[in-house]
Amino acid sequence: MLTVHKMHFSIFLLLWGWILPTECRAHRQGKEIHEVYKKGSPILKRSPDITKSPLTKSEQLLRIDDHDFSMRPGFGGPAIPVGVDVQVESLDSISEVDMDFTMTLYLRHYWKDERLSFPSTNNQSMTFDGRLVKKIWVPDMFFVHSKRSFIHDTTTDNVMLRVQPDGKVLYSLRVTVTAMCNMDFSRFPLDTQTCSLEIESYAYTEDDLMLYWKNGNESLKTDERISLSQFLIQEFHTTTKLAFYSSTGWYNRLYINFTLRRHIFFFLLQTYFPATLMVMLSWVSFWIDRRAVPARVPLGITTVLTMSTIITGVNASMPRVSYIKAVDIYLWVSFVFVFLSVLEYAAVNYLTTVQERKERKLRDKIPCACSLPQPRPMMMDGNYNDGDVNELGHYMPENGDKQDRMMVQLALGSERGSGRRKNQRYVSMRIDTHAIDKYSRIIFPGAYILFNLIYWSIFS
Repeated sequence: MLTVHKMHFSIFLLLWGWILPTECRAHRQGKEIHEVYKKGSPILKRSPDITKSPLTKSEQLLRIDDHDFSMRPGFGGPAIPVGVDVQVESLDSISEVDMDFTMTLYLRHYWKDERLSFPSTNNQSMTFDGRLVKKIWVPDMFFVHSKRSFIHDTTTDNVMLRVQPDGKVLYSLRVTVTAMCNMDFSRFPLDTQTCSLEIESYAYTEDDLMLYWKNGNESLKTDERISLSQFLIQEFHTTTKLAFYSSTGWYNRLYINFTLRRHIFFFLLQTYFPATLMVMLSWVSFWIDRRAVPARVPLGITTVLTMSTIITGVNASMPRVSYIKAVDIYLWVSFVFVFLSVLEYAAVNYLTTVQERKERKLRDKIPCACSLPQPRPMMMDGNYNDGDVNELGHYMPENGDKQDRMMVQLALGSERGSGRRKNQRYVSMRIDTHAIDKYSRIIFPGAYILFNLIYWSIFS
């Protein structure tokens, strides 16, 4: 039993003698590494560029807590220059009814704030997101005459801040803005519109902040894929002006100007062609018999109502301006032509009715009507041929046009003998109603063609 205890004790001593030297060597090596690290080993030494140190906070590096960033850089001195450049991403919509446009753009500001300078051996900049923007001074830009605007926030706020070691700052954000555009529709839809997006500092006058385009006209960049369904984008350019407010003073204002020319083909198909066809359709009634009332009256009413519908549809998509537009001139003149064609048939029908009354009175004045043959219906409806000759007189066409004008001579008298006629009298009656339709076939198309020539020469 004693021998067994001695064996266990020997094994314990053997194990203790093996573990203890191992721990001592590990402790000694760790101590050497720590001492080498403190002395500055070329292998384990950190980079001297503190911008890359994970142990340094950006606020501490930029000394944000050491300065009052509620005041502009160089407060009390000359105006701080702030350069601006813009990249237009898209023109989303143009609204004639609301007289505005919607644009998405990248707005970038450039200025220098020495309070944000930091030491760096490799002159590398630091980039931050929107969380740091709220802690430093940034220009207070706003869009003049804007109705709605917002900074995109998917998936985070689309804001970027880049600081150079010497304190130069780039502040970029992605914005969508809906702004007012004063449009002139006097030549609509053959018009060209010029709109402007205006950028200005809200609080700082020109004495505190000098706003300018960073690279002149090259500061404005556009996406080549920008297109609009109704407009052709002709030009983008920049300008700079001063804006004066009586209560606060003068401010620098930057302008993004763009010119839009409207595509006419859509309005040709939807407005001009239908209106022209309605006018031409109203001319068909000039070739329809004047006694075909059920044919001519509905045709005139239909064209008038259709023109009214076209005018209403065009004005529904336009603002209620107090001046006449080019399309209004065309549509209302077309409406007048259609309306005049209805009045033309009213005149023809009225003259025909008057003529019939005169013929009835003439027949009533003839003595002994029982002994005279009754007038042929040819005298009333104008449908006759070369064989239609009155038995009491002669049918004599003038100028070879027997449908438009005719002379009817009625011989009235009494015979005393078997082969003689005495006291012969003639009553002449001229029927001229067909001439109105005849002249209308020439005057209406000719006048409308002349109107179109004048219209398109002025507005195109």
